[in-house]
Amino acid sequence: MRQLVLGNGRLLVGFDDHLRLRDLYFPCLGSANHLLGHWSRVGVWADAAFAWLDAKEGGWEASYGYRPRTMVARSTFRHPGLALEIILHQAVHYRESVYLQRFEVKNLTKAAREVRLFFHYDFHVLETEVGNTVFYDPELGALIHYHRDRYFLMAGRAGREGLYQYATGVKEFLGFEGTWRDAEDGVLAMNPICQGSVDSTFSLRARLGPGSRCTFHAWLAAGTRYKEVKALHELVQKGPERLLQETDEYWSTWLSQADLGPSPLPPPLRELYERSLLVMRAHCDSNRGGIVASSDFPPLDLARDHYGYVWPRDGALVAAAFDRAGYPDLAQAYAGFCAGVLTERGFLLHKYLPEGCAGSSWHPWILHGEPQFPIQEDETALVLWALGQHFDCHRDIEFITRMYPLIERAGRFLAAFRDKRTHLPLPSWDLWEERRGVFAWTASAVYGGLLAAAHLSRLLGKDREAARLHKAAVELQSAIARYFLDPTTGRFARQVVLSSDGRLTHDPTPDASLWGLAAFGAVGLADPAFIATMAWLEERLWVAGPIGGLARYAGDLYCAVTPDSPSHDSSGNPCPGNPWVVCTLWLARWYLARATVPADLERPLRLLEWVARAAGPAGILPEQVHPKTGAPLSVSPLTWSHSEYVNAVLDYTAAARRLAASPPAAAGEWEAAPDARLAPGV
Repeated sequence: MRQLVLGNGRLLVGFDDHLRLRDLYFPCLGSANHLLGHWSRVGVWADAAFAWLDAKEGGWEASYGYRPRTMVARSTFRHPGLALEIILHQAVHYRESVYLQRFEVKNLTKAAREVRLFFHYDFHVLETEVGNTVFYDPELGALIHYHRDRYFLMAGRAGREGLYQYATGVKEFLGFEGTWRDAEDGVLAMNPICQGSVDSTFSLRARLGPGSRCTFHAWLAAGTRYKEVKALHELVQKGPERLLQETDEYWSTWLSQADLGPSPLPPPLRELYERSLLVMRAHCDSNRGGIVASSDFPPLDLARDHYGYVWPRDGALVAAAFDRAGYPDLAQAYAGFCAGVLTERGFLLHKYLPEGCAGSSWHPWILHGEPQFPIQEDETALVLWALGQHFDCHRDIEFITRMYPLIERAGRFLAAFRDKRTHLPLPSWDLWEERRGVFAWTASAVYGGLLAAAHLSRLLGKDREAARLHKAAVELQSAIARYFLDPTTGRFARQVVLSSDGRLTHDPTPDASLWGLAAFGAVGLADPAFIATMAWLEERLWVAGPIGGLARYAGDLYCAVTPDSPSHDSSGNPCPGNPWVVCTLWLARWYLARATVPADLERPLRLLEWVARAAGPAGILPEQVHPKTGAPLSVSPLTWSHSEYVNAVLDYTAAARRLAASPPAAAGEWEAAPDARLAPGV
């Protein structure tokens, strides 16, 4: 789990709940973690005593978070044994590929003393420990790690004094642990170069008078050549304080675009809205426009893979949230990424690396001896749907014109990839990537994608293409109502199976993804069957007990507390699965869509507060939480969780304004008003 992430679209760093540096991505987010999840950390020496700076261990009293409305982290540490207090500011410069640290160290004793800070880096450049080099550069007064075309320079100063000592050495080979061990006696060995599987440590020192303070600065510069990191090093030396201040002011100004204005939203929930936008922005790759699902790396320990990919679905939903919040440039960059990776047949693959290469996948290209597309069709459909939402928000016809080749090819694929008998989509993998078939979420997403493609085609004068796509959308909407509505229950089913002899089977599993039926417009918000479906989902998927939250579907085993059986709640009772942030927010958005009087905002407000409790101390949202303890599970942050929170907050603000300006509805009456339709985002 990551508790802090800092990034600018080319360089991203992530910290665990001990505040140890675990992730360093450059120059493409999610492509190569040059730390490979290994610890890099800071040590403190005073009066011959040493302790690693740790938010949970080592005798430190610690708190951490971000400066308000910025992507600058602020942490405080106090160590009674060392009699030191430290205020730490950290940031990735908003433009340059530099990670900055500022330590304000206070001597809590009445005696003068020397204090040393030690900076350890455990690099696995290009995700390998083979063939790395680290050396001390005497001209620059810095340590440099490199492998192939990746260079990382580490340096610092205490007052006017630069590096005090340094060490380079072997780790993870022949029993060597690394140079961090050398730091623990307060003295480094000064070995100037090492190759192979290597790490490094350097130290800074300062003399502190009784009760006095001293400022230490440390920085890491990333580049593809030696001269790049040298130039960045020289830039930082001119004024690290100025670079921190620039970054603070940049992000505060950037957030002003998303000002909610007057809103009854409580301040902590507003702060999480702003933090969510910043976390989302940190996961937007500046090179090709991809949006990475998560920078968290721990899943590598379990499945030898991670979430550092661009899922077309997740990215489309995040892009749509950016559009609503006032950041069309990020949505446009993402659409450009998708246009660049769209296959010749008109569909998008399972997931991609930020460079545009196909990501790892478990979707086979053949089933029962027959070729099949290894896709989740909603991923292609939602990119078109998001483009439609983008135009609705910003009316940028020139951009839509540039995107028309994507719209045309993907739209034709969606229209053709349907069963000729039912007009439903042909089987593909579901939203949760666990089963293959015909699903309500996918069908609804395809409907939304077709409708958007038809609308955009008509705007560009492509009337024949628009008519063809609109006809396919109408046929699909009719098929959804016909096949997914189970007449025996009066509710919609998450999946249907139609046998060759015409027998129809409905999957009875309650699944939160049924929200997609209304979210993409396939059914109306006032449809009695959909209202019954949402009530059923809340009844069956809400996690009982003090933790609460909505699970994905009944019997969900992914990250279950007991791996071979469903999870249990805090009272030991079986529960449908772990509560998910996005699913709980779908429920909140459903209540907001139905609200007719101000009192109707109470339930969704409680759900937003549930999400805020699921966030870490710094406002980082996970994918899901433990049903017994509420602790984060799977990855954290999950960009999708943050984007769905942004959508829910915008829905809440819009509903509050609408209800403040409208007379209450008569008792028992409710119908979706034109201005109460679902806004962009799921």
